Amino acid sequence: MARPPILSLALPSETGRVLSIQSHTVQGYVGNKSAVFPLQLLGYPTFKGQVLNGQELLDLIEGLAENDLLYYTHLLTGYIGSISFLDVVLQVVERLRSVNPGLVYVCDPVMGDEGKLYVPHNLVSVYREKVVPVASMLTPNQFEVELLTGVSITSESDGREACNILHAAGPSKVVITSLNITDKLLLIGSHQKVKGQPPKQFKIVISKIPAYFTGTGDLMTALLLGWSNKYPDNLEKASELAVSSLQALLRRTLADYKAAGFDPQSSSLEIRLIQSQDDIRNPEAKFKAESFNH
Repeated sequence: MARPPILSLALPSETGRVLSIQSHTVQGYVGNKSAVFPLQLLGYPTFKGQVLNGQELLDLIEGLAENDLLYYTHLLTGYIGSISFLDVVLQVVERLRSVNPGLVYVCDPVMGDEGKLYVPHNLVSVYREKVVPVASMLTPNQFEVELLTGVSITSESDGREACNILHAAGPSKVVITSLNITDKLLLIGSHQKVKGQPPKQFKIVISKIPAYFTGTGDLMTALLLGWSNKYPDNLEKASELAVSSLQALLRRTLADYKAAGFDPQSSSLEIRLIQSQDDIRNPEAKFKAESFNH
């Protein structure tokens, strides 16, 4: 009896196939638990295997290859805690691009936040020297972009300059997902459509919500992957939709904790991912991108 075809390969969709390599939790929504479901809602067949070390990841990749499943349009990576595992991820990038040279690698260089590093310090140079050059899109926060570029960001122009440094190193798309500048929370996006040419840069002013949530960075990067693939030449629109989805989800989360009688400022909050399906599929673009004048 003939083996049935893999329909996501036999009947390619407009979205493509995503391999997501990041942390996995038993409870709550962070890492893959925060990223995979939204990608599936946006129409992406998404594979996540559960591995504990680099050798297990290589074994998993070999298993996919033996079953003719190694064709992916996108690779997504988030939190990676060791150099040895990050080196294996770089091997995976090379292997996937040998199958599909057009592979889009979306990298969230998860290293720390608000001045605090939560990976070994020697991981920073591996990201800077090896990962950034092969990434297609990079989604750091303010602390991470400062680590990667050496630029201390105290203004919008500093953020734009940091994007330019990253473009020169590799990725054509850079989204600094959160910048705290003069009491404002900003996203800065930058798309260098032609190597060596000035990128198109923009900002989105984001409402500050007085609470701390887990898994928001992982979700934001997944949403940016999804929407930027649907609008490959319009990073502004992709970012507007991603920010609008995330903000609607966070407001629902806040409202639900308050409804349960819990003070949302007293602890980190688990995001209401499943309850926010409509905001993920069909966000109302309430947050608008403002282009920078060159």
